[in-house]
Amino acid sequence: MDLWAVSHQEVKAFLLILIRVSTILLMFPFFNARVIPVLSKAGLAIIVTIILFPVLNHAMVAFPETVLGVMQLIITELIIGIILGLLVQVFFEGIRMMGQMVGFQTGFAISNIIDPTSGVQVSIFSNMAYLVAFTLFILLNGHHILLNAVRESFQILPVGSLSLNSELFKKLLPLYGEMFVISIKIGAPAIAALLFTKVAFGLITKLIPQMHIMIVAFPVQIVIGLFFFGASMNLLLGFMERYLGGLGALLVNTMNWLKV
Repeated sequence: MDLWAVSHQEVKAFLLILIRVSTILLMFPFFNARVIPVLSKAGLAIIVTIILFPVLNHAMVAFPETVLGVMQLIITELIIGIILGLLVQVFFEGIRMMGQMVGFQTGFAISNIIDPTSGVQVSIFSNMAYLVAFTLFILLNGHHILLNAVRESFQILPVGSLSLNSELFKKLLPLYGEMFVISIKIGAPAIAALLFTKVAFGLITKLIPQMHIMIVAFPVQIVIGLFFFGASMNLLLGFMERYLGGLGALLVNTMNWLKV
């Protein structure tokens, strides 16, 4: 293809596709990490856009002539990308929250580390659970589902066809609330075991006040926390398979809600 023969309209369409693709990829788990070079992120976004452009170019709307119209299109693409990216991120943030709760109950809250992927302090359990979840996401071809949803988003939601209303937010809020449900369900074995352990040590303190309970409880709590955290990680595979089984339909339904 002769690059010099590319029209201004095609260049504008390419940039609009690039904005949506870049926003979704920047919300993608682990890919949004600080340790990933910016040039790598930009390069992947451009490659995906080049692949999608021949298929999507015919579906582009007329590019507005005014600056206000251009800004409106850019903001629309950013909002669509952010909403779709957050739907993927919800599950992983639920995994982080589960690790945070288990780590706190185990007694590892004092040993929080700086997570290089986010730049904030997180529990060791939280970081481990997040990395395991991301690995399973890739192994189960979750990235294929996401890339397919990016392609379908331009068919369902052509550029400039975003509709924001109160009904949309009423439908989206329960989806984001699932983050707490996910964290409790996956972390239930460890959370319940550690709770019963604390109750047991509380009873022992009342029955045998001479025992130095802190000296005994801390190592026991760590062993129980590690054991049942491993059990929670075994549950994660089943949760990830069910999550990915419904992720494609969830993204498509959300795009239909966003449709004008």
